[in-house]
Amino acid sequence: QVQLVESGGGSVQAGGSLTLSCTASGSVVSRCCMAWFRQVPGKEREFVSRIASNGDTRYEDSVKGRFTISEDNAKNTLYLQMNSLKPEDTAKYYCAAGSRSYGVGYCTRNPQDVKYWGQGTQVTVSS
Repeated sequence: QVQLVESGGGSVQAGGSLTLSCTASGSVVSRCCMAWFRQVPGKEREFVSRIASNGDTRYEDSVKGRFTISEDNAKNTLYLQMNSLKPEDTAKYYCAAGSRSYGVGYCTRNPQDVKYWGQGTQVTVSS
């Protein structure tokens, strides 16, 4: 069983920055596709970014150029550097790992298919 624990959320004004962290139990970061999703009340959880085990990264269009995903395998930690934050970035951000359908090494943008979830961390951006 993989446990994911997020930290780093908070409140910031528009244009500000935050860095989210996700620490995983066991040596999973290096062998899993790790991702960030976010969710606002009343809406479906949505994909934000992912990093594959080979370091390949992808971003949802609205965060390209503003967010950077990275990982530190030695620390078993995933990061999301968020710059130029906008009020519409306000959401609960979730760390995710792997795919239920294809295994921990596979990436998925479908929240229904994510294998492991963290508990989430709230990000609030005020205008």
